[in-house]
Amino acid sequence: MNTELSEVTGSEANPAPKPQDTPLLEIRGLKIEGFADEKWNPIIKGVDLTLHKGEVLGLIGESGAGKSTLGLAAMGFARAGVRFAGGSVTFDGMDLLKMPERKRRKLWGTRMTYVAQSAAASFNPAHRLIEQTVAAAVREGLKSESEAIADAKDLYAQLQLPDPEHIGSRYPHQVSGGQLQRVMTAMAMSPRPDLIVFDEPTTALDVTTQVEVLMSMRKIVEEFDTAAIYITHDLAVVAQMADRIKVLRYGEEVEEAETREMLAHPKQDYTKSLWSVRSLRKEADPSEDVVLRAEGIDAAYGNKVQVLHDVSIDLPRGRTVAIVGESGSGKSTMAKVITGLLPPVRGEISFEGETLPPKLKDRSKEQLRRIQMIYQMADTAMNPRQTVGEIIGRPLTFYHGLKGKALEKRVVELLEQIELDEGFYDRLPGELSGGQKQRICIARALAADPDVILCDEVTSALDQIVQEGILKLLMRLQKEKGIAYLFITHDIATVEAIADEIVVMYQGRVVEQGLKDRILSPPHPDYTELLLSSVPEMDPDWLTHLMEERGPHPS
Repeated sequence: MNTELSEVTGSEANPAPKPQDTPLLEIRGLKIEGFADEKWNPIIKGVDLTLHKGEVLGLIGESGAGKSTLGLAAMGFARAGVRFAGGSVTFDGMDLLKMPERKRRKLWGTRMTYVAQSAAASFNPAHRLIEQTVAAAVREGLKSESEAIADAKDLYAQLQLPDPEHIGSRYPHQVSGGQLQRVMTAMAMSPRPDLIVFDEPTTALDVTTQVEVLMSMRKIVEEFDTAAIYITHDLAVVAQMADRIKVLRYGEEVEEAETREMLAHPKQDYTKSLWSVRSLRKEADPSEDVVLRAEGIDAAYGNKVQVLHDVSIDLPRGRTVAIVGESGSGKSTMAKVITGLLPPVRGEISFEGETLPPKLKDRSKEQLRRIQMIYQMADTAMNPRQTVGEIIGRPLTFYHGLKGKALEKRVVELLEQIELDEGFYDRLPGELSGGQKQRICIARALAADPDVILCDEVTSALDQIVQEGILKLLMRLQKEKGIAYLFITHDIATVEAIADEIVVMYQGRVVEQGLKDRILSPPHPDYTELLLSSVPEMDPDWLTHLMEERGPHPS
């Protein structure tokens, strides 16, 4: 077991990188193009990047800015439909773009690793988690199988996975999205690489788990002198992780500076706009009637593992109720019960006073139309072989009978509502950024013209500016059409912006619920206090101080 990782360092947050004669990674004049609309279009437009061992570079910018493309390019990799059009990528003195692919592949998964934004789309469903975690280290002879397995279990513990000794025996579908994201992080850390590219690695995590994972990542980087590129839209997170921040927009660099300087004195107007704080929601009216009610819900998977215990939630018409809690608390399971995807063991769901059939297949088309759901994992929620037009168009045809020109017109209108143009109509999901995929899922739900939308972490993959646009869109639709939202999220800033009421869940039970202002005002129950105290602040020293306060956590 790796006991080194369980030591909490007392070093200053975001220390300056050690002086190096030669950078570990050097990118110069990089140009990357993507094929769309029968032509090659620029994605990255002559970007430079330098990274030394032991240094973390934060890469931020709105959805579609080219962050993930640049992160993959740092490993000499380009997705299908994307090509390098100029410039160089030099890793440890080796020109990756001139190197034969077989040699680059020897580096991938060992000296260079990648933590993807969507873990669910990145694991092989036929293999156990532990097998996939240790595969690269064992294959390349970096460790024996027994050594790699012992180290993987230690990493699982460091990343706060439940039952770290045995969770590796599960298959990907048997763990939550947040747990799967942490397993992928352990997989990337296993070979002790020289470079790790983190692409939104804490997007799917609740705030309490996120803090533990960030602590573990910081210790890995510091203790093993690992270089990292940290891609995120969460400015408070990048403030804890990065030595320097590079801002991208439309495939070009906006500005770059040391983290403290960037946070204190951003130079460009675009960067300043990222720092703005949103506030969208006015005080709730508690007299609103209830459109959806869950009463006394018990739920289990396979009648063996009980997940929900006597959960009751009221959703007022035209209002937003936010469900918050850590990964595994039962938030997404509750949404599945409401939609009929998981019939409850006990209790009932009623819509406008009428009890809904517990199973999805027994509900009428009208009942299905009026309650829609937007899923957390946009990658796995869309058919990769269907175009955007087909994905959004299907509910328009199914629920409203639209065809031909009328169908095309409505799809374009929905695209415009989510701030995408008609040029996306014929694109496939693989041609979209993570944020764009999530917006398509939102448009698909809106296409049904529902009364209730269950939003399962719908803005977690979006940058701050696009988040604000989507939230404003949802609020406008709510005001115009009276839509009610059940908003599942771990983002307290989102809760503060849009929620009327808050339900706090822990281990399948409701800890407390009520109007937003009451829940967010002290005094708090212990668990609610833990949630609120785990929200990262725009202070580079915040994580270090928290690590010192909480002390070492068990491995």
